[in-house]
Amino acid sequence: MWKRITAQLAASAIDLSLLRSNKNLAILFYSGLISRMGSMITYVALPFQIKELTGSFLAVGLIGAAELIPLIVFGLYGGVLADAFDRRKLIIFGEVCALALSVILLINAQLNEPKVWLLYLVAAAFSAVNGATSPSYNSIIPRIVAHEDLPKASALMGLRWQMAVITGPAIGGFIISYWGVSTGFLVDVFSYILSLLILARLTPLARLGDRKTPPSLSALVDGIRYASRRQDLMGTYLIDLAAMFFAMPTALFPFWAESLGAPSALGLLYSAGTVGALIVTLTSGWTLRIHRHGKAIIYAALAWGLAITMAGLIDSVPWVLLCLVVAGGADQVSVIFRATIWNQTIPDELRGRLAGIEVLSYTVGPISGQLRAGGMAAITGLRGAIVGGGLLCIGAVATAALFLPKFRKYDSRTDPYAIHERTVRAQRLDEANPEG
Repeated sequence: MWKRITAQLAASAIDLSLLRSNKNLAILFYSGLISRMGSMITYVALPFQIKELTGSFLAVGLIGAAELIPLIVFGLYGGVLADAFDRRKLIIFGEVCALALSVILLINAQLNEPKVWLLYLVAAAFSAVNGATSPSYNSIIPRIVAHEDLPKASALMGLRWQMAVITGPAIGGFIISYWGVSTGFLVDVFSYILSLLILARLTPLARLGDRKTPPSLSALVDGIRYASRRQDLMGTYLIDLAAMFFAMPTALFPFWAESLGAPSALGLLYSAGTVGALIVTLTSGWTLRIHRHGKAIIYAALAWGLAITMAGLIDSVPWVLLCLVVAGGADQVSVIFRATIWNQTIPDELRGRLAGIEVLSYTVGPISGQLRAGGMAAITGLRGAIVGGGLLCIGAVATAALFLPKFRKYDSRTDPYAIHERTVRAQRLDEANPEG
């Protein structure tokens, strides 16, 4: 019996073999993990410094306003750049820019009177850099990973993010409480330096003929038109937008913890979803055996909405946390399968522009969801906003699925786009290894 249980656990565990067999993916994994951990330290240090300098809740909240527009603008244009230029060079350039911004934060923190306006400017610039380079990060994966290994790569990239999100803020909080924000910014500077040293070993990508598209507005429009013509892609965007807009509860966590009579549980509310996502990632071996990715995304989004609804109906802190863990796990299932559809079916010449749209789809939803949650809570109260949001999520996802039959029926084994890309990439591999 124990052998059978052990075998089942092994089959369900995340597959780490690509980190040993694929040098370029390992480089992206470890460099990204290090730099993102540093970024998470700054994520804690920046609002803390503004709070210390101003003592204003509004001043801290304005960080989000400073970040939103650059993220949208540069996210879209970053996708165009990823299709026009060498993605490896864009990634390295982005790390250099982020390093420079971290140095500015460090210098500003050393001043007798640090400039608050400069903190907002750097926050906006960080958002712009992230928006401009994220499409290159996302679109380079299909170039360095075999078609059949893309689900494994998606899970590994999710693991990288979750490890950074869990450990970075904890390390940042410890550093700031003992040594101050300057030390936090200094650690971030060194994280980017180390990341760049690792990225320097990334193998240059072979040029794919003359397919580079000059960066322009028309190139961006071409990408949007392509996405709009494919119902399977639109499904990945719309389902996630509906789930995040209607059921994202993060803005209500401070009020939620108070209503539960456990203000000390606030940190647990914030971390529960990430814990659920990490559990799914570490046990994601089963996702390799799923081919109906559209249905999997729909079920995951419905489970997310149901878990949030249940959490809003419960007064017990442990049960609320359990519901949020389930919600985070369901969202991670959606993340894995959405990334797999994108990476397995989008042509390389359009991958960057579509990655720009993807960045917006998974960032605008949560941000707008915070506004929805706050506004709805002002009208219906805390429980009404949580439970009502969860139910609206379920209804919106079910409705979208009903009107997206091609997305609902998507199967990676029979989808014509997936088959075409599988064939094209196999031919490129044969051309690159004529004797193999």
